[in-house]
Amino acid sequence: MLRMNTQEAPIVSFLKEVMRRCKCLPSQLAADLGVSHTTVSRWLSGADVPSTKSCRRLAEHSGVPLEKVMSIVGHLPRIAEAGPPEWPEFREYACQKYPAELDEDLITMIEDLIERRRRKKYNAREGS
Repeated sequence: MLRMNTQEAPIVSFLKEVMRRCKCLPSQLAADLGVSHTTVSRWLSGADVPSTKSCRRLAEHSGVPLEKVMSIVGHLPRIAEAGPPEWPEFREYACQKYPAELDEDLITMIEDLIERRRRKKYNAREGS
């Protein structure tokens, strides 16, 4: 589940969570999305929001459904949280279930593998 700060605009919290999960800086996110660093900075400051085109790229990059991203940005009405979250919190589960077996490095490695699998599935759907 996305952990968003309730004090921030939803898009700001979402972008920070995407960067945390992808382990990237704003400049890398900008490069990945094909926008300028200044554009991402405006989004993170709350001065601007992504366009629909940028929302599509953000959805592709994050693996979050486009409708959800558009809702977070404000282009669509808020979507109620229903069903399983897009990003289950593996880290929390692993720490509770296997505290002695999994260290921080192993958990990070497994999270990376989960993210790669999600991207691979998404890219396979895009190609068909």
